[in-house]
Amino acid sequence: MELTHFDEAGRAHMVDVSQKAETVREAVATGLVRMLPETLRRIREGGMAKGDVLAVAQVAGVMAAKQTPQIIPMCHTILLTGVDIAFELAERDCEGLVAIRASVRTVGKTGAEMEALTAVSAAALTIYDMCKAIDRGMELTDIRLERKSGGKSGDFQRDAAG
Repeated sequence: MELTHFDEAGRAHMVDVSQKAETVREAVATGLVRMLPETLRRIREGGMAKGDVLAVAQVAGVMAAKQTPQIIPMCHTILLTGVDIAFELAERDCEGLVAIRASVRTVGKTGAEMEALTAVSAAALTIYDMCKAIDRGMELTDIRLERKSGGKSGDFQRDAAG
């Protein structure tokens, strides 16, 4: 597999996608925020001083997906047709978990993987920011692409083993 973001001289460049066909593309990324059970309880109950943590994190994820080319240097600007951010709250092994899932859709010449990963990252960072006053030990982990569809390279589905 060839790395496409480098030219013949080894310099970074933005890939020319002008000859690629426009197709429907979707990418799904996930990530986790690990925290104290008390932090999770306060998120569930709306007890954080800065407000509704998940509502703000959801907006942050959508905004970040739309701004991905300003954050990641070689990303193309694409027209997003949909961005969905979902959260699942759970307790496991004496820790609180917020699982984040971002689904990003577009019709275009290049995919939405980076937008989905950026959305998850921004949502996780927002949760950290809003809860850090009571839990600086939170961890942002397991941010990864779960699946993508559309485009010349075809579909990708992470296997169950991870």
